Amino acid sequence: MPAMVHTINDAPGDPAFVLTELGEEKIPEPIIRPIMRERPLRYVRDLNFSNEPPLKVTGSSNVVDGAPKAVYPAPVEERGKRFEAKSKADETEYVRRLFPAGLAGFELDNGSSLSKESFREEGRPEDEDVEARGDEWEEEAREAIDAKWQRRWEEARSQAPTRAADKGKSYICPMFPYPSGTLHLGHLRVYTISDVLARFKHMQGYGVIHPMGWDAFGLPAENAAIERGVDPSGWTMQNIAKMKEQLTAMGGRWDWSRVDANGFSWRSGAKVEKLRLKQWFLRITDSKEALLEDLEFLAKDNCWPERVLSMQKHWLGKSQGAKVEFYVEDVAGEQLPSVEVFTTRPDTLFGVQYLALSMSHPITARMAKAVPRLQAFIDNAPNLPADSKAGFLLPGIKARSPLVKLAGPTTKVQESMPVYAAPYVLDDYGSGAVMGVPGHDIRDHAFWRENQGAEPILTVVAAPADNSPASSFLTPGPGDEAYVHKGMLTMASGPFSGQRSEDAMKNIVVALQENGHNASHTESWRLRDWLVSRQRYWGTPIPIVHCDTCGAVPVPVDQLPVRLPELEEGQLKGRNGNPLESVPEFVNANCPKCNKPARRETDTMDTFMDSSWYFFRFADPHNDQAPFSPEAAAASLPVDIYIGGVEHAILHLLYARFISKFLATTPLWPPNTAAEHRGEPFKRLITQGMVHGRTYFDPTTGRFLKPEEVDLSNPQEPKITATSETPNISFEKMSKSKYNGVDPASCIEKYGADATRAHILFQAPVSEVLEWDEDRIVGIQRWFNRVWRVVTSNRSARPKSPTEIETALPEPSALSEEEADLLLLTEQTVSSVSESLTSTFTLNTVVSDLIKLTNALADIEADKTDTQLRYHATSVLVQMMAPLTPAFAEECWEALHTAPDAADGTALANSPRNPSIFDHPFPDPDIRIIEQLSNRSQPCAVQINGKLKFATKIPVPDPALSGEELQRWVVERIVATEEGRKVFGDDGEGVRGAKKIVVVRGGRTVNFVIPRGKGGKGM
Repeated sequence: MPAMVHTINDAPGDPAFVLTELGEEKIPEPIIRPIMRERPLRYVRDLNFSNEPPLKVTGSSNVVDGAPKAVYPAPVEERGKRFEAKSKADETEYVRRLFPAGLAGFELDNGSSLSKESFREEGRPEDEDVEARGDEWEEEAREAIDAKWQRRWEEARSQAPTRAADKGKSYICPMFPYPSGTLHLGHLRVYTISDVLARFKHMQGYGVIHPMGWDAFGLPAENAAIERGVDPSGWTMQNIAKMKEQLTAMGGRWDWSRVDANGFSWRSGAKVEKLRLKQWFLRITDSKEALLEDLEFLAKDNCWPERVLSMQKHWLGKSQGAKVEFYVEDVAGEQLPSVEVFTTRPDTLFGVQYLALSMSHPITARMAKAVPRLQAFIDNAPNLPADSKAGFLLPGIKARSPLVKLAGPTTKVQESMPVYAAPYVLDDYGSGAVMGVPGHDIRDHAFWRENQGAEPILTVVAAPADNSPASSFLTPGPGDEAYVHKGMLTMASGPFSGQRSEDAMKNIVVALQENGHNASHTESWRLRDWLVSRQRYWGTPIPIVHCDTCGAVPVPVDQLPVRLPELEEGQLKGRNGNPLESVPEFVNANCPKCNKPARRETDTMDTFMDSSWYFFRFADPHNDQAPFSPEAAAASLPVDIYIGGVEHAILHLLYARFISKFLATTPLWPPNTAAEHRGEPFKRLITQGMVHGRTYFDPTTGRFLKPEEVDLSNPQEPKITATSETPNISFEKMSKSKYNGVDPASCIEKYGADATRAHILFQAPVSEVLEWDEDRIVGIQRWFNRVWRVVTSNRSARPKSPTEIETALPEPSALSEEEADLLLLTEQTVSSVSESLTSTFTLNTVVSDLIKLTNALADIEADKTDTQLRYHATSVLVQMMAPLTPAFAEECWEALHTAPDAADGTALANSPRNPSIFDHPFPDPDIRIIEQLSNRSQPCAVQINGKLKFATKIPVPDPALSGEELQRWVVERIVATEEGRKVFGDDGEGVRGAKKIVVVRGGRTVNFVIPRGKGGKGM
């Protein structure tokens, strides 16, 4: 009997319902198949017609999970007829005509026989209705799932854990947000990463510490409060409440119980003003050697990114070398103050060809007052790129080498040299001056060519090939590059010619000293002591009292913490100085030592101070007697995985390391745990890349375009609304000025939290820039829908309780090729995903691995594979998805363990509610199965020009191979077989004549397209 399907049609202009004659074609499950959409709509209310006689209709409140509500016979006479409903009344009449006996029990979620979304309302435009209809269904599903599982998780927090944390603690800590009131996509990225890792560790059996808090103190909040005329405390708490809702909406599993009243901030963005002030410093320079040496400890096993270690090493800036003075004079021969430079290569002193001074060097500053062009150069210097080779030749002055007394006929040190102001010279490196040696330093070479053009460059060190190499000059052209290595000094080094660099570095300094010059061997550090004073209100008060008799006196421990006073209206107005100075009840105090009248310190602490130890406080957040107890520190620290932006790679992380090392010298952090980790606060550091947004700008003016200025009616061909020109498009750091910001809350609302999370993870490796392209989320949605179809179609025929999910799988030797492939891919995916979540943190490959397993499950023929194997692979897939897409995985897990024949769609009998997927362990790879199935062989049919030439056996390729890699691997195995050598030659020469090689079915069939006469001996 011909079958009929009552289906939804999403094609614009077509009726909402169509009766279609399908002949003898088998109707696939689910029977409702959307048209013009690549994913099935969720929570569809409709009627399905069976293709098995007698014709019947099945009603379902959720077509996707396939739990039928009732079954009714369908009228045969309606076969092939077309019906369009224009109103609710038409719909009701249609159902009554089809089923005059009624549809007892066919009750849907909205209380009607068919959903209202399935029909257009009278007077509503058809195209608008078609677009809205599918979106409303999808939004309803997303919102329902997110709300359902967030409610379940909240309920579970008040209950005792169902699984013991038998693997110890795992402390996962993200850098916390400044409570601006709105999360941006950068926040969403870092907190998605941390939540994935925390959930994974929980499923592995660890006791997870995953706190969330607020980077609350600091200048941004104070400036915002001044702008709005409000108290920064109230403004901050209001924003915290809003952002906590946003963090909850993203599906994160946060431990809010560890948040105390303090906040932390390390960002400002305010304009810097230089003032001479008496301020407080921490002597971080006393710890410089430990901070440098222990970078090697953090580098082991790639625990910290090499980029961050390099940045910290550069910031510490230890250099071994020499201090030397150069002489400077004006055109009249008048001596100016000598210029001290620090060099790590005193062996190149005979090759100095210029001096470069910083923008604020005393000589530069004095000349800028008389030379307007120099002042303009200084003013523009901050706008130059970091690698700029720009320089300003200081007029009327020359520099002379201190080696002039050691000059000879082959040297150049007797000649004067130019002096430049150069932005690349740092004020705080040495004395703000460097010597330029273009023959032996890449940067100096580039600077010389930029500013001196083709002028020859002297080389004074050469490769140690000769005992006393001749002097040479570099000129533009081949070979014009600096020799940066140590070697043998050339004739241009005068009396030191022929010496090795290592010897000359010592001997030249000694010679300068003997000739009465200021020169010495020394080391230099870029690191300076940590300035912690800020002249602002919204921060942690510095606990010091100033007494005329006793001096600066620390506030006694029993009077800590010093709390900020509440300000009266008008006291916080952003004027110069600290608002605390105008609060007498705060400022006036008694000296803790002599009890005489004194003044309280009004500076507040740099908020780097707060952020340098908050992770210690989270170990013991409710301790009102101490920052934290030694027992809590020993149990929880150090942090196992710390996650945040690379923009904090230097100061925040360096200060946190310093404070941590200090605490390791106190009883607060017991030495048995602190010493093991060298007093380092973070075992593993993950730095995520920034999120860039699509940016439109006018090709003529370069002006950034607002969203309303761009016509996106055809997203593939955007136009500038005013001119119809095509705008330039790039991906830039998101900012208000570029109009390219994206609200993560709107993405979550539109696509669901899990789709947004998965998209963020999939689009780019964790450490790289993520170019946000919202259009690509559809790929994640398609994946979710394939997963859902896999889940609903691969339930066990006799499903087990999810507390007993282990299935009796067949022995690998008893599996068919397709079954063996599926089992191998499943175990390899578990292995790959586990490695990515444990050590490499390549979370984008986790998503791609899961998609690949999903596709394999979706493509496998159910009637040719073992039921328990499919169930096993599906349950493992959903378990691996859980850390990434928690709510969706929970929904899939519940559906997987819902009896397919339960009339009311409820869970299994004797199970009042399915346990959360997070109450089950993360799967472990079965190494035995991987090894056994990886070493098996498979048949391979070899064709030449489409005709079978021979059949052989080759090893089963790694499922991870694809494209050209798979082709190369398979061809190598074919040529290595006895049959392959006969046809293609012992050396595979015949293969090289192939114009094209087609590999299908994972290497089970290979076709070589070879022109006549180009093949091997056996063709």
